[in-house]
Parts: sequence; structure tokens; C-alpha cells
Amino acid sequence: MAMFQEFIQQNEDRDGVRFSWNLWPSSRLEATRLVVPVSCLFTPLKECPDLPPVQYEPVLCGRPNCRAVLNPLCQVDFRAKIWACNFCFQRNPRGPPTPLIFLYVVDICLEEEDLQALKESLQMSLSLLPPNALVGLITFGRMVQVHELSCEGISKSYVFRGTKDLSAKQIQVSCHLAHRLLGTFFLCRFLQPVHKVDMNLTDLLGELQRDPWPVSQGKRPLRSTGIALSIAVVILLCPPTQGPGMVVGDELKTPIRSWHDIQKDNARHLKKATKYYEALANRAAANGHCIDIYACALDQTGLLEMKCCSNLTGGHIVMGDSFNTSLFKQTFQRVFSKDYNNEFRMAFGATLEVKTSRELKVSGAIGPCVSLNSKGPCVSENEMGVGGTSQWKVCSLNPSTTLAMYFEVVNQHNAPVPQGGRGAIQFVTQYQHSSTQRRIRVTTIARNWADVQSQMQHIESSFDQEASAVLMARLAVFRAESEEGPDVLRWLDRQLIRLCQKFGQFNKDDPASFRLSESLSLYPQFMFHLRRSPFLQVFNNSPDESSYYRHHFMRQDLTQSLIMIQPILYSYSFYGPPEPVLLDSSSILPDRILLMDTFFQLVIYHGETIAQWRKAGYQEMPEYENFKQLLQAPLDDAQEILQTRFPMPRYVDTEHGGSQARFLLSKVNPSQTHNNLYAWGQESGAPILTDDVSLQVFMDHLKKLAVSSAA
Repeated sequence: MAMFQEFIQQNEDRDGVRFSWNLWPSSRLEATRLVVPVSCLFTPLKECPDLPPVQYEPVLCGRPNCRAVLNPLCQVDFRAKIWACNFCFQRNPRGPPTPLIFLYVVDICLEEEDLQALKESLQMSLSLLPPNALVGLITFGRMVQVHELSCEGISKSYVFRGTKDLSAKQIQVSCHLAHRLLGTFFLCRFLQPVHKVDMNLTDLLGELQRDPWPVSQGKRPLRSTGIALSIAVVILLCPPTQGPGMVVGDELKTPIRSWHDIQKDNARHLKKATKYYEALANRAAANGHCIDIYACALDQTGLLEMKCCSNLTGGHIVMGDSFNTSLFKQTFQRVFSKDYNNEFRMAFGATLEVKTSRELKVSGAIGPCVSLNSKGPCVSENEMGVGGTSQWKVCSLNPSTTLAMYFEVVNQHNAPVPQGGRGAIQFVTQYQHSSTQRRIRVTTIARNWADVQSQMQHIESSFDQEASAVLMARLAVFRAESEEGPDVLRWLDRQLIRLCQKFGQFNKDDPASFRLSESLSLYPQFMFHLRRSPFLQVFNNSPDESSYYRHHFMRQDLTQSLIMIQPILYSYSFYGPPEPVLLDSSSILPDRILLMDTFFQLVIYHGETIAQWRKAGYQEMPEYENFKQLLQAPLDDAQEILQTRFPMPRYVDTEHGGSQARFLLSKVNPSQTHNNLYAWGQESGAPILTDDVSLQVFMDHLKKLAVSSAA
């Protein structure tokens, strides 16, 4: 067991890959019976300090369905600077690298304080961009303005009406852009190197004013977000209230849609707006554009409808209450953070290709990607996630971007893979580095085949329960986007029961005899917390919040994903150093301080006694220096997380009986409720007022179903 854990960790550190099974069953039938599919979490840009790039820029064939790399078998005309691809015979020019482009799309229907804070953040970001990057500006309110940056001394912009949808050709004509000149003329007028227009653009941003169109009492400002997005590559914040893509009317008395409205089919604009943004997202993905959404408002902003714009293009979604908060300002600044080589942690226009040995086929991928519809011998007909292809486009990548890949064993039960062999999978990631170089990272891994009949114990030991929990969770969240919530929970429960029946040790109809080996013992616990998570439970969350949570879960690496499924809880007391404790109501004690990390929130909870001492001001008295240090310890640990996490989590400082204690109470396992508070004659934690079942009840029911002879 320890050997497999070492092996798993070494492979993740080296390759950025975690497999559900590290020994593979030798036939399709046996692979199906394992319940959890042969699958992996792959981080294409995993940071490896000892992996220097080869200093040669790969040159790719320009034909979309080929994209082969220039190699010694190609014919090269050095005088004409043209080379012929030896795969498809396409003649390709040897062109210069494409500069990075950052196009800001700014909503000016904000309150003065919010708009001022946003302008300051945008001005700050100009100093963080690569000096040769191209930058542009679009503002929108009732009208959409495309600002021309090549004008010196005067401000010139092109204005579009926000109620009319425009085709790409209409936009070209409106901006006086001939199609043949679009590539260079457009860049010269609307996109300029940041080092040339830094001062002018800073002044232009500083002069931005609120949308001058009057807003009647009881009305919302008219926002042309849909048109702005169809013109631009990046979109920001609030809900469109007119034109294509509108998600709510301008009457304030008409609330934006809720989950209840969606379930009752009362969301008037939902389907039309979603269809509109999906079309825009696919268009952006096809062009390699990445769309980031920064939505800061107290009300919903339309993320449910617009989520596909970031989900399909690999962009960020940041959600907050105001642009004038540290949560937005620091998160926005971290977009431009640099690595140990002082290079930006970002890559663009990536293509991920998967190649497999003949015993395997790829079923699909789940993550911030779109299919390139590349058919081939290694593509399975059994689709999971985004399937039917061996190549995916990922418009934007960073070192934590992680895709879930799912595979299928091809060999039939009567013709299993011979023992002693190894199956192989190769990931070929082509991307544009932040230095504008084109790079290729190739990751090749192999695992042994195993006969289920004679090596079941070895297969069981090779099970990576952490990776498997995340891989199954991604499948569940992917299904939740198109299926009813109860149906997804039933599917998840069935998979868990089947896994326990396959690998559990028990006597028929005797739940007390049920045992799981160490390699599977934590898996049911992960599933329990997943069922209660905001990824599958929409109660008490708005549609925008659910979209935000799911967006980040579908792209984070294994460690962060596990924190989202089962938050980490640390306890601070006078009895020893800080220690991790069970995510359970029994851990909530009067003389403890708890720090809970859910990825999206950092919660510091002071027990009843600690809270009383703090209110009495004991920490200010010299004789209680140890109490002052106890109060400071979780603050220091929280600060360390706040400085590194992207996006920056919401910070909550609360105490026993505080209104925000709900953040903690809703996450812990309710082992002690108002119904069983005095069931045990021992020190007990805080009771949870809930009708949710506890982990113990969940496990008892799982054991009963797993050992049932009727199953």
C-alpha cells in the first residue's frame, strides 16, 4: 500500500497525472465491473522546476485538421521562406510569433464608487502586462463604444446600438475595416502595444464616466452586455437588460430568475440568452479567444447564462460583492502573477491531443475545453464528458488547470490483454507561452495490465481513492448541468453501492461484517460530502453562485478539488499545536478556535468560551499573552492561504452564536443534532439544528444496501 502511494505521488510530481487505477484490467468487461472508469486527472502545465524547455519554437502546419510539426521530412524553400507539410502537403509560411492581446470590456453602468475602484484596478493592470502585448478598450452601457487607441490628442470611438445583434461583417463595415486589411489595420487602430499607449490609455481609463443615459425610478440601467461580447473577446460583470443576451428586464420590480423559477419553467429569458452566449462562446473558442468574467454586484449578474463563455474558453470567473473590495482587487492582480522564472503563469491557444496504445481508447474529457472533432483509431464510441475526439482546444491554461480524462479498455473478455505488457498514454500539449513562443509539452505514461481473477488484490491496492473521488465528482457535476439533481444523486449512490459490493468484505445480509480495505476506506466519506456540496445541492444558492462553484471545480487540480469536496478543519487550543480535526460537529468545542478552508471561504470560528474571553479583552492584558498568541495563530495561517489562493477566498471571522457561524455549521458532519445531543455521556460539541443525515447514518445505510442479498 505504501509503495503504491509513493508511486502515485512521484508520478504526480513528475508528470502532473493521477490515475483512478494504477493497474489496468485486461478486458473491457472487467474494467466495467470496477465501477470507477480507467481515468486520470491531467495538469498540462504542471510546474516542474527541473524541466527546462528546449530552446526551439515549434512550427505547426496551418491546416486545422493536421497541425503537424515542422520536421526533417518536410520540404523547405529557404528563399521563399515556405515549407511543405509531409503529412498533408500544405504549404506554410514561416511567420513571426503572434503577440498576446488583452482587450478590456468595461461596464460603465456602475455606482461612482465601484466604477472608480474598477478604473484604478485596470490602470494598475497595465503596468503588469508584457510590454509587447497588445491592449484595447471597449466600454458599454446602453450603447457600446469601441475606443480607437491610435489617435493622439483626441478621444475617438465607434458607437454601436445595444439592441441590435451584429454579424462580424457588419462590425467590419461599421468600423471601416476591409476584410483583407482586417489583420493589420484593425490592430493598428484598436489594439496597440501597451508600452506605446500606456499613458494615453491610463488617462482614457481615468476619464471614464458613468453611462449618461438617465435611469427612471424603479428601473435598472440598460446594459448591452450581449452586443459588447459579440464585438469583443472579454466580458465583464452585470446582467444584460436589453438586446440579445438579456437575462432580466429593466423593471426593478421584476426579480432575476431563481432556481425555483427555472424548475417551474418561469425563467422567461433563460433559454434564449443561454443559446446566444453558447454561440458566442463557441465562436470565441474556435478563434482561440479566452473570455474572463469579473462579476461584482450584490444581485445576480447573469453568470448562469454567460458561464459557457468562460467554461468553453478556459477563462476565469470571479464573483464578488463590489469592485471596491480586496477580494476583487487582489484576485485581479494575481491574474498577472509570475513564476520562479519571472514569467507569467499563463498560456494560450492550447491544443491537447491524446494518443493511446491499441488496447485503450479515449472516451472523453471534462474541463475547460472544447472538442476539435478529431476522429481516429483511439477514439471510443462510448462518450464520457466531451467525447468523440482525440483532440481538444483549451484557449487558456495556467499551472493549476486540470482536465479529467476518461478511457475505455478495448479487449473483449474472451481475448484479454496478455500479462506482462504495459498500456501507454501520451498527452501532447501545444500552446503559446506568455513569451509568445509556441511550445509543445509531451507527457507519456504507462501502467501494467493485470488479470482480475488472479491479481484482484493488487488492483485493489492500486486504487487512488482521492483521484477517483474527484473523477467521479466531475462526472456527476457534468451530468448535473443537463439532468435533474435527484437523478444525479441516485446515479452517484448506485455507483458507490456497486463499488462497495465489488471490493467490500462482508457476509451476506450482515451489515456489521462489512469492511473496506485501506485503499478504499475514505472513498464513501468523500461521496457523503460531495452529496452535500454546492456542486450538487442548489438549496440556499442562487443560480449564479452554483455556476461559479461548478466552474472552479471543473478546472482545479486534485488538492484544491478535494478541499472543495471535503473542507479542511484545523483546531487551535491551549493543549498543543494546531492540528487537523474531523469535519464534524463534535469538533466544535467552547475552548477551541477552528479554521475551516472550503476553497471559496476561509472561516475562523471562536468557541463560546474563547468568544467570551475575547469580548472581555483578556488578549490586551500582559498576563494573558498566551491567549493573544492563540487568537493570532489562525489569523496568520489564514493570511498565508489568502496570499496564494486564486481566486482569493472570502474571509469570515465569526464566533459561537454569530450569524456567519452558518458557514461552518452547514459544512460539518451533523453527528450531534437536537435529536441526539445527550446520547453519549461524554464531552460533546455543538448540536446542529438540521434534518440532514450524519455520516454514521449514511455509512450504516450504505453497508445495509451493499450486503443485501436482494441487491
